[in-house]
Amino acid sequence: MPRSAAAGRLLARAPVFAALGDETRLGLVVRLSARGPLSTVALTEGSSVTRQAITKHLRVLEDAGLVKGTREGRDSVWELSPDRLDDVRRCLEAISGRWDAALGRLKELVER
Repeated sequence: MPRSAAAGRLLARAPVFAALGDETRLGLVVRLSARGPLSTVALTEGSSVTRQAITKHLRVLEDAGLVKGTREGRDSVWELSPDRLDDVRRCLEAISGRWDAALGRLKELVER
């Protein structure tokens, strides 16, 4: 059965939602959004997670297109990729709009 274009676009975003589904990775995104670009060392500070584990989480976020890292000496500096976040935001808004429309139709049906 062929998949609709909308379903294909949603499926293409699955790695983003999977990456954000982890508490540590979501925390990294929150820190980067609040403080701007940060080094791996800075992202590790105050965490019970090792630098190696933080690096692995950042790679998952990078593979999903949510962050990008640049090498600076022996460390990397990480920053958010706003285009990918905007794409995901638009996707969630579209899903929300469809749910609102469906709930509106249900309300109308129930009130008849």
